[in-house]
Amino acid sequence: MTTFSDIFKSSFLENVSNVSILDMVIALALSVAVGLFIMLIYKKTFKGVLYSSSFAVSLLAMTLVTTLIILAVTSNIVLSLGMVGALSIVRFRSAIKEPIDIVFLFWSISAGIVLGAGLLPLAIFGSLLIGGILLLFVNKKSVDNPYILVLHLEDDAAERRAGELIGSKVKKQVVKAKTVNADGVELTVEIRLPGMTTNFVNEISALPGVRDAVLVSYNGDYMG
Repeated sequence: MTTFSDIFKSSFLENVSNVSILDMVIALALSVAVGLFIMLIYKKTFKGVLYSSSFAVSLLAMTLVTTLIILAVTSNIVLSLGMVGALSIVRFRSAIKEPIDIVFLFWSISAGIVLGAGLLPLAIFGSLLIGGILLLFVNKKSVDNPYILVLHLEDDAAERRAGELIGSKVKKQVVKAKTVNADGVELTVEIRLPGMTTNFVNEISALPGVRDAVLVSYNGDYMG
């Protein structure tokens, strides 16, 4: 005769004790700490135009979710096979704006995997090492910052005068693009300044035949 207790006696309920409560608490607590650390490093090393707080929070959430999945996978081999099949249909379509964002995404996922697998020292010291390297190299100040100078000129004579003045004021110049049409000449030049002063742009704009001069910071992504 089937009793009330037999109804609830199943492999589902038996899996409750497969993962220790203490192990779950420690893994998830460290996951929160590591995720917050990743968020802090992301904020300190962000070099884009607009800081995305939602992306920073997603780094914390991804660390937690990955830890949760790995804890479940390591507790049951059957569940691990089903989890692989379920995750294989997930598709991410959000565009990555900065290449460094990919590093933070993989960092969050890797930290969650390592924490869920119980390799706590590796997760902690590895995250500290990665964070230190990112702070060192991403925030490294360059003493020779490149700039892009865009000039709109009336004729070749104005281009020659502007070129002579640029050559006398900058350390290095490389023509990136030149467009000639009925309205005049558009010249795009990559320059290296000897200092942080940009007063020479005012001198260039005051030259005869120079309609306007625009100086912008160059991050290396220019497509000419």
